[in-house]
Amino acid sequence: MMPLVSRVRARLKQLFDKIHNDHIKRNLLQAIPFWIGSLITGLVAVGYALLFGWAEEGAAWIIHHHGGWMLIVTPACFVAAWWLVARYAPYARGSGIPQVIAAVELTNPKTNDKVGRLLSLRIIVVKVISSVIMVVGGGVVGREGPTIQIAGSIFRKVNQWLPEWWPRVSRRNMIKAGAAAGLAAAFNTPLGGLVFAVEELTKTHISFFKTALFTAVIIAGLTAQGLLGPYLYLGYPDVAHLSSWLFFITILVAAIAGLCGSGMAKIILWVLAWVRSFCSHRKHILYTVLCALIVAGVGIYFDERMFGSGKEIMTHALFTPDKELPWYVPLFRMVGSVLSFTTGGAGGVFAPALGAGAGVGSVIGSWFHLADGNMNVIVLAGMVAFLTGVTRTPFTSFILVLEMTDRHNVIFHLMLAGMVASLVSYLVDRHSFYDRLKHLYQKELLHDEEPVTTKTIPVTKQVKDRPDPGI
Repeated sequence: MMPLVSRVRARLKQLFDKIHNDHIKRNLLQAIPFWIGSLITGLVAVGYALLFGWAEEGAAWIIHHHGGWMLIVTPACFVAAWWLVARYAPYARGSGIPQVIAAVELTNPKTNDKVGRLLSLRIIVVKVISSVIMVVGGGVVGREGPTIQIAGSIFRKVNQWLPEWWPRVSRRNMIKAGAAAGLAAAFNTPLGGLVFAVEELTKTHISFFKTALFTAVIIAGLTAQGLLGPYLYLGYPDVAHLSSWLFFITILVAAIAGLCGSGMAKIILWVLAWVRSFCSHRKHILYTVLCALIVAGVGIYFDERMFGSGKEIMTHALFTPDKELPWYVPLFRMVGSVLSFTTGGAGGVFAPALGAGAGVGSVIGSWFHLADGNMNVIVLAGMVAFLTGVTRTPFTSFILVLEMTDRHNVIFHLMLAGMVASLVSYLVDRHSFYDRLKHLYQKELLHDEEPVTTKTIPVTKQVKDRPDPGI
């Protein structure tokens, strides 16, 4: 492998030595790492999506044919997913988005070794395996946040592989572009990836790396589309014949869903703080088994929609005649997210938040006996608002839902939902869920604190980065 890499590097050096215009040569050489990272990200994102889908199908088969087995399968999977993360990569736990944000802020020569614990090849492997195990057990987790951390790890590793003679490329911008490419490939939402990078990740003016960012999103997105086809994450819901007074219901749904989203995030943070106080593995295992039994018991004996990422709830509310969901479905989804996320396995809250938001929109919409088109708008507004309550990124939220459905005639309804949800969420917490977790990870890393419930093996020494030129 290494001789092949050396020959490729030598050949590239010979090729670019023939280019006499230094400016063109430098720009081209700086662009190539982004192209390579984007291509790899697209391929990995597609493979991860297929694995995740197969895991969901496996869980559905167990639930429908041998439902009682979930009382054994779910605890076993939850414990296995947690143990894998705790043993091999503690910072692969949870979503992955806070880890990327922390890595962007920590990226400098003095803390490079700490960033390697947030973004690495080991993180990729553990993240994929742990989250897939969680899904097999019916965990209420998604793959979108993990895809972002995976993509950030890929771009960082590509940057480390550059030879010494290569023009310097900003490590921060590589990670930001990788995260945007990961989101674009996960949801097939290129605009959402761009807005996410600007709204959530970057403190740098976009003009300094706009070409790299656009390139990363385009190549990763086209790679995913080339393998999976130009699909929409959800489809084309009917949003015709909208009532003029629908904006008032949108405001009501956005306020309630935004409070639910931010409230759920706050509860997760409280529970995580309590779990971190555990002084032994035994306590954490007991807690994990208890959470798994609650998820499995509710899913088996009350409603199987307790299980999984929540995409089925979205499609049911948007594309079936029976759009009204029972009042307890969004409540179960929120409880499931809290229990699944706090066990310590890998898995995100993006898709579960969208599913819970769809449930909130469906329940509230049923109060007004809305026609199909109006009802679908309220469901979409609930999705935008709930996700905004968790992430505090209203632009990213409404653009993601807009691109998932390609319904541009409701853009103002979705923008309104995001704005209202963002405002009411400040009543619960002034900071976002990801911002709180980011500070937690930074504190652990900068003070050399390992999570108290984990026991890790030594991390292999990373290739030392060169000074970040800020390009």
